[in-house]
Amino acid sequence: MRQLIASVAFLAVVALLFTGVQAGEKGKEVTLKGKITCAKCDLGKETKCATVIVVKEKDKDVIYYFDAKSHGANHKAVCTEAKNGTVEGTCVLKDDKRIVTVTKVTFDKK
Repeated sequence: MRQLIASVAFLAVVALLFTGVQAGEKGKEVTLKGKITCAKCDLGKETKCATVIVVKEKDKDVIYYFDAKSHGANHKAVCTEAKNGTVEGTCVLKDDKRIVTVTKVTFDKK
């Protein structure tokens, strides 16, 4: 029973996050949990380094790009070694990319 309740709660949170980002609402506060990494070096998705967080949503990997300032402040820690963690900030949809203006990054302890 506890597992069922936890699963339903988790799905509700994911649905809320996904709905807010899809709508492209400016200033939508989000908390994202996943793998923080480099879109070029680790994922092979870009020609230049870009800090991203990869989040599981509805059994798919969804990539959220850090904005330029947040990329500069956080990239060194994840370029050559991806880390699991949590990102808090505001998210917008721009040019078919989810862009996060990061206010807080927390890496999971090993």
